[in-house]
Amino acid sequence: MNTGDRHDGAHTTRAGAVPRPAGPPPPDLPPVPRAPAAAPPLSRVEDWLRKSRPAADPGYWRYGHVPRPELPAEDAVTNRSLVVGAVISLLTGMLVWSMWWNNYIPYWLVPLKLVTPGDWWGLGINGGPVNNQARDAVIIYTGVFGAALVYGFGRLANWREIWRRFVVSRAQPFRALTAASLAFLVQALVWTGKLPVLDPVLTALPRSWIASGDRTLNTLVVYTVYALIFLGLLWPFARMGAWGAALRSLFRRRLPSTPAAPVHPEADPGRWPELRAAGGTEAADRLTAEVRGGRMNDVDLVRIRTAWHAVGQDPARRAAFDATVLRDGAAAFTHPSGARDLPHRTAVHDLLTSQVRIGHYVDGDPNPYQRCGAGTALEPAVLGTSLLAVGPPGAGKTRRLVAPVVESLALQALAGKCAVIAVCAAGTPLADDAAYDVVVRLGDGTSVHDLDLYGGTSDTEAASAALAEGLVGDLETVDTGRAATALAQLIGPFHAVHGRFPGVPELYELLRADPAVLRSLQERLEAAGPPSMLRDLTARMRQMGTAADPCPALADRLALLDRPVFADFFDTGADARPFSLRALQQHPMRVRIELPERGYPEASRLLARLVLAQFLGAMTSRADRALFGCLVLDDATATLTAETVRGISKLRSANAGVVLGLRTVDDVPEALHIPLLGAVGCHMAFSGVTTWDGRRFTEAWGTEWVETTEVAQHTVFANQPLTRAMHAFRKMVTGKAVVTSAVTVKKVERERWSASELARGVPAGHAVLSLTTVRGEHAPPLLVDLRD
Repeated sequence: MNTGDRHDGAHTTRAGAVPRPAGPPPPDLPPVPRAPAAAPPLSRVEDWLRKSRPAADPGYWRYGHVPRPELPAEDAVTNRSLVVGAVISLLTGMLVWSMWWNNYIPYWLVPLKLVTPGDWWGLGINGGPVNNQARDAVIIYTGVFGAALVYGFGRLANWREIWRRFVVSRAQPFRALTAASLAFLVQALVWTGKLPVLDPVLTALPRSWIASGDRTLNTLVVYTVYALIFLGLLWPFARMGAWGAALRSLFRRRLPSTPAAPVHPEADPGRWPELRAAGGTEAADRLTAEVRGGRMNDVDLVRIRTAWHAVGQDPARRAAFDATVLRDGAAAFTHPSGARDLPHRTAVHDLLTSQVRIGHYVDGDPNPYQRCGAGTALEPAVLGTSLLAVGPPGAGKTRRLVAPVVESLALQALAGKCAVIAVCAAGTPLADDAAYDVVVRLGDGTSVHDLDLYGGTSDTEAASAALAEGLVGDLETVDTGRAATALAQLIGPFHAVHGRFPGVPELYELLRADPAVLRSLQERLEAAGPPSMLRDLTARMRQMGTAADPCPALADRLALLDRPVFADFFDTGADARPFSLRALQQHPMRVRIELPERGYPEASRLLARLVLAQFLGAMTSRADRALFGCLVLDDATATLTAETVRGISKLRSANAGVVLGLRTVDDVPEALHIPLLGAVGCHMAFSGVTTWDGRRFTEAWGTEWVETTEVAQHTVFANQPLTRAMHAFRKMVTGKAVVTSAVTVKKVERERWSASELARGVPAGHAVLSLTTVRGEHAPPLLVDLRD
């Protein structure tokens, strides 16, 4: 939820204006009765908190989401055919009834004669009734036939479907008035004798009820029957017109508005029911007052909830929690930076579900009916499987995907739920500096923070592995494992002697096999170093200069960082305090690293590979995985290696993920195309991708079974002269020959999205997005409008 500015809880008044209580009324006037106090309006946070968030499939924006009604069954006939059929059925029924009523139907009494005594009827098959019993039987028989006629032709005309399409679909009072008009018409036809209802009903009653000696009783029975007939004819139309709902709606509009019923305390999330249930009534009252007073924003609420859930069942921690809340109120457990919100928000967020809205599903093909028009959102549950976004420059990857995701993760970091690091080129608009705890501008002399070249670890092997990935991980001619071993054989002895890892100039000299530097290091190890380190250094010195030696390649790549622009960075001295990605293991930090992409593109890609390798090592090796960790690479060109792709697939179980932006899949080595698409669980293809990139996404998304209908039309050739004449007349009137249609319905396996559809069928400002959660739930690739 985009809460905007949240720190406006303290209201000021005009200078010099002192609020005073109102004086009593004059003594000669009666006191004016006070109106009951209106319920105070809900604060913005209360209203946001009470909004419904139904459970939904991955990708749905859950805040205020209302599932679409079930798709109505596909209509078998068109409206025109339905109306024509109803009119024909009505006219046919009226014709049959007219023929019956005027005795034009021969032998119409035969069925009745078969079930009644023979002495009731005259001689012959056409003999009529000869006594009152037969005449009464004819009246009842006529009523039964009329009821059967109405029912049969009503079903044939499909009046139920006509009522649903043309009346029920309209809003009240049209439905109620239409039903009332039909009820009036039927009542008029019945009471005027046009429809046989009164006579059959009265005839069917025992004569002792209506022909007894008591005239009062006879009148009472007859009028009771009339009332029952009237109500019986009115009841189905009342149901058809929903008269009860219409009357309630009318009375509700005429009655004065009443305040909404108060929410039960146990069901009001703004009263902190979980905290009250655990006995923290005073703390819950304090937090409730903060919410209702407008002094708490959404970040505060989620942060305090996170702290409460972390308390568990420990009584001591619960007591400390209550004391902190009573002391600080909405400012309890504030982020170490002291910030309680971002300086500015550009996207729509719902921190209660950790979602950020990035757009909405397009209302139409090829999206399924239930997804059409629904909001599209991302959250840690899907980012935990990592996301790959591919699109040309200008497609909107940074503005419509990376920036909202980074902003959402920064808000969640303020709430104590995650740690985020964003890596981008200098000048990329990814929020203001005030939105981050650490901003590292590599190559910029004004940068306040530095980057640890070794990831903040004292483990030689881990530092060497990450550094080797950053330096030569993209070189197919250099074995990364061998390069990591070579680095460990050099930086391990150096660390044993100096108590620190070498800086860039020192490591460059070691890799270039400077005799004086190596000899000095060897002598110091011989004097006071561990024997194992001396053996490593000696082995490294023997292998230098051989054909398989990776040190020259490492030195060439390290030379990209041994430049004057980086002279003030990557310091490993005793006074250095560089930023280390190991800090993300335990602290909800917000970090942005800017790379000198314009002036030093090769060095920027090297540093991006290094940061990615260090992030993977830090996330997969941490013991406490309560915080969600996310690395966002705005441009991952030439960043991914075979080892880092394998590492990305391990992040799901480490409660971490990466967001990778690429201009094209070809920015990754071809051998890594399939492994990369398999390692990430979420794929996003922006407008303008090439057919070659589209083919990769098509392979990753696979196929699905769809039902297709094929219609083959064949001309009908008649043999009979009359039939040929009728066909000729029909062709003359309609202009079309008489044909028969052969319909074939079958299931075929098709690609969810073809390469050409991705390349040519995705409009500007849109993207095709597929999602997978860490629990294995899937959302198929669907078209998303990113412009809102």
